Amino acid sequence: SLMRGCAQVGVHFVNCTPHSLRPATRLVEECEALAAETGGSITIEEDPMTAVSDANVIYSDVWVSMGEEDVFRERVELLRPYQINMDLMRATGHIDDGQVIFLHCLPAFHDRNTDFTHEMGALEVTDDVFEAEFSKVFDLAENRMHTIKAIMVATLQ
Repeated sequence: SLMRGCAQVGVHFVNCTPHSLRPATRLVEECEALAAETGGSITIEEDPMTAVSDANVIYSDVWVSMGEEDVFRERVELLRPYQINMDLMRATGHIDDGQVIFLHCLPAFHDRNTDFTHEMGALEVTDDVFEAEFSKVFDLAENRMHTIKAIMVATLQ
């Protein structure tokens, strides 16, 4: 949905995931067609450093969703090279000029304060990125609440 939404509004979108987790070819082709109409672009990239070069927004999701606990260790091993840390944020080239933000849909495993991360450490994002000035995860969460309330009001009328 993020790739489709970005394509619809002309954003240059880069999906960075291992080959085995790539989005479906049909979806990518549909989004590429949309992006071509709106002036955006869709790129699928496996190398995180290449993917973030000149990026203004870095967005992550939890690595293991509810109901996928049986593949937890396998997924963490697969995605560990994709962890968003300060080195990756610096690779955007925009840390110093203030033109980059970090977003996460929450919950985020960014510290050692959960049962999962107590031994393993941070997963998809490190605490220094999660708590950085350029992190807008709580602004994103607040906006989600207002959006949900607006949808509820619209459907109740």
